[in-house]
Amino acid sequence: MPTTESTAGVHISTDQLVALEARARDLSFVQKYRSHQQLAGRMQSSMRGRGLTFEELRDYLPGDDIRSIDWRVTARTNKPVVRVYSEEKERPALIVVDQRINMFFGSRRAMKSVAAAEAAMLCAWRILGSGDRVGGFVFNDGNIDEVRPHRSREAVITLAGKIATQNGRLEAGFSGEPSPGSLDTVLQRVADIAHHDHLVVVITDFDGHSATTRDTLLRLSGRNDVICILVYDPFLLELPTSGDIVVSGGTLQAELSLRRADIRQAIDTFARARGRELRDWQRELGLPMLPVSAAEETAPQLRRLLEQAAWRQRRR
Repeated sequence: MPTTESTAGVHISTDQLVALEARARDLSFVQKYRSHQQLAGRMQSSMRGRGLTFEELRDYLPGDDIRSIDWRVTARTNKPVVRVYSEEKERPALIVVDQRINMFFGSRRAMKSVAAAEAAMLCAWRILGSGDRVGGFVFNDGNIDEVRPHRSREAVITLAGKIATQNGRLEAGFSGEPSPGSLDTVLQRVADIAHHDHLVVVITDFDGHSATTRDTLLRLSGRNDVICILVYDPFLLELPTSGDIVVSGGTLQAELSLRRADIRQAIDTFARARGRELRDWQRELGLPMLPVSAAEETAPQLRRLLEQAAWRQRRR
């Protein structure tokens, strides 16, 4: 579906998603490399070149290469100490993109569905630019489209096409049934593929999340690197004090009067409680949870959030 000036921010085209390649070049990811080999590394960036990465200092053991001895530390501790290195490994990446009807909301600039599409393609282009394979899953309330990881522009463009197709099908007159459980379904599909050493980027508003969602993310993060990008619209946190809004869950609609203080308070309480719950998830699972607002340009937000995540990892 072509995107015209009148639909800008409502839908996004394949060409627009492909064009984000240039804006992805200065993004950087921090990952935890969990190889189960004895000398595996713990923390490194997937956006560096291949090579050897310093892992740790440990006591010299018979059979160690004497060239690995750190002579300064050895002199200071009066016992032989070696520097251990691990080899950086290629990491296939899976990007999970939510295009359900709950994402078809936006108070300004763009719908959450468009912001999710932009974030997905910025990640995809940057991961490909680092030399890694990239693929993903695009899901809505009834379908899941899969692109297997490949190290090629064609794979990324195919992913862009899948996203744009599902994005173009979203409309205000949605007549189907919302499927909150499809989030868990697609995450299980990811878990079936990403047994270890994948980068998994989940881009959603987490509508319909459950204990199963948490458990699946926990299982995924045990052997993979998982980054959650939480797409939100600030409207619920900045409610106007007048006017009415109509909210829809698909087949059902309700009109809410924002002139009533009790209505505004109930909406505000719900939004903030949900935010606290997701932050608790982040602490419990140890996963980066990057909040991206649909009301602002996606690329600058993602760049800033990834830089902050990298700084926090370096501080550990």
